[in-house]
Amino acid sequence: MSASENASGEQVETMASRRLLLVGEGNFSFAAALSETLDASTSLTATCLQRRADLAQDPVAQKNLQRLRERGTRIHFGVDCTQLADAFDLHDREFDRICFNFPHCGRKTGVARNRELLAKFFQSCADVLTDEGEVHVALCRGQGGTPADNPTREWHNSWQVVAMAAQGGFILSDVHPFSCEAMPGYKCTGYRSQDKSFHVEGALNHIFTRSLPFEGSQPRTFRIRLGDQWFSFPEPEALAGKLNRGFLEASSCHPIKTINEKLIAELGKAFPLIRLKCSFPLLPQGGTNVLTSWNCDILSDAFWIKLLEDNSNSESLTGGTIQEMEDFLVSLSEFSLPKNLERNGKEEAHEGIYGQAKVCLRPSLLVHAQAVIERPDFLPGSLHILSGPVFRKCLVLPFTMPVFHETLFILGFNQNLKDGCLQSLLDQLKGILDSLLTKTFLEGSKLSSSVEYVFQPNGKDYMINVKSHNFGPDCAKDLTIGSVTSTTSIIHKNQCFVFVCMNLDLLAMLVWGISDWRILWTFDNRFLKNFVPGKIEPFKSYCIYPPCYVHDISFWLDEKKGFDELEFHTVARAVSQDTVISIQSLSRFQHPKTKQVSLCYRLTYQTCDKALTQQQVASMQFQFRKEIQQRLHVTPR
Repeated sequence: MSASENASGEQVETMASRRLLLVGEGNFSFAAALSETLDASTSLTATCLQRRADLAQDPVAQKNLQRLRERGTRIHFGVDCTQLADAFDLHDREFDRICFNFPHCGRKTGVARNRELLAKFFQSCADVLTDEGEVHVALCRGQGGTPADNPTREWHNSWQVVAMAAQGGFILSDVHPFSCEAMPGYKCTGYRSQDKSFHVEGALNHIFTRSLPFEGSQPRTFRIRLGDQWFSFPEPEALAGKLNRGFLEASSCHPIKTINEKLIAELGKAFPLIRLKCSFPLLPQGGTNVLTSWNCDILSDAFWIKLLEDNSNSESLTGGTIQEMEDFLVSLSEFSLPKNLERNGKEEAHEGIYGQAKVCLRPSLLVHAQAVIERPDFLPGSLHILSGPVFRKCLVLPFTMPVFHETLFILGFNQNLKDGCLQSLLDQLKGILDSLLTKTFLEGSKLSSSVEYVFQPNGKDYMINVKSHNFGPDCAKDLTIGSVTSTTSIIHKNQCFVFVCMNLDLLAMLVWGISDWRILWTFDNRFLKNFVPGKIEPFKSYCIYPPCYVHDISFWLDEKKGFDELEFHTVARAVSQDTVISIQSLSRFQHPKTKQVSLCYRLTYQTCDKALTQQQVASMQFQFRKEIQQRLHVTPR
């Protein structure tokens, strides 16, 4: 097998035992040069738009065609790259790689026509590419419209290759320089084999892969057993695909579990550990007995859901995916529902459901703190540990998450030893965090992250902040990755308790250099392939330079109803399936006569792991206008 590099700078040996398709060949010089580097087990098919007769008088093309025939290359003439399925029989459409070098509609065609060509080409590729196949598109310098271009054209003046690929369900996974010198004998001929070739200096080869469809993120219906009763509830739309993911389970290889285990193991070298099982994150309305005085307001941003008593079979439930969670048994002593479930005269949507109770998803593990320290078997001096997901409504900001995994460390000790024990815990934790946050940096490189405790105004609590410059301008401020709280207990006299909460998602992002929290929740298996057991290496995304789409919205407020900005952001998350990455307030206007107030916001849509088209965003924006009118009682302008 040859190890020569092809024009994309890759080792050709990666192509072994695969089927390659070249489209838009001019004089077949690229196909001829490539064929000499391939292993015999690799099948190559070369196609061109021209008919066989059109190339009869081209001696260079004829020579290359002869070389290809001698090597057993399949050659097809008159192939339209926007109709690839028509060129191959049904059993002959599974290609592992499709290459299109320097596509162009010809002559002085504007960027709009070339974008259309690309969009139709990618849509056509979806019909003949294997599930894990790649599409390679080489473009001249600046045409692609990505930050990889040097210089970078303005977006509206580029071919917008990533946005066009999204129309076929593809995402950009890598970019390499395109080198003609790496393919001896290759001559770029230009449109329809014209003598005037394209300027290929600074050209880039864009590598696209298939995207997961958006349908996988639709809200699901869950069934849960509490004691001897079954209940069901719909997944909140703003949390679609984020319940019951099992990232911290024993079988998980998710980086959130990895970072949690490393953190716990290191603390275990200094303190005896007691790991507690964390129940399913449901809290009943009025269940404030589990809350302590210092966090009694955390339910204000909670996600509230209706838990429906359900005596039916799962097959009788409709809408969404049914997730039965028998593993998450919660004893009624920990989770007490009202004895008389709320009933109404309306006919229920599902047969067998006859009552309901209002519950919320746990906004913090601190809701369990008091129950832990009041256990009769609580052991002072040992570090008690709870780990699990928490949920809270929040504004749409780069490092603010509506759901994340939290670990709560609880340490009890004699009040006379408070200063020494607390300082020992803080010193140990800081040393561990500093060590974790420097593992991905090369030896001798400058420390990019540092941990510090920021004293709070109440004079006893701390925020755990990290100064990080790894994520660019969005991370100009410190990131808060945890908190330290202390209190006393009536039951345990002369005892002091320290509670340390750690945001595992943010910590994992910092350790592996993951800039977008949403990708932690992807269903794409390629994400986990980045993480090698026992190693911490910088994360390399398989979806790069996703396009942004911007839409403005303005509306009149209802003076009697008021305006809930947090709910406005939550509705945007739900409708967009978490593709809104920024909500910016643009203006506030008050009508001089009616005194009615109007607000204007700018929404920016962008994904981190899926193909997103302009048409999909327009549909989301239309639905968003309808939803805020119904839920927030505003009148879109």
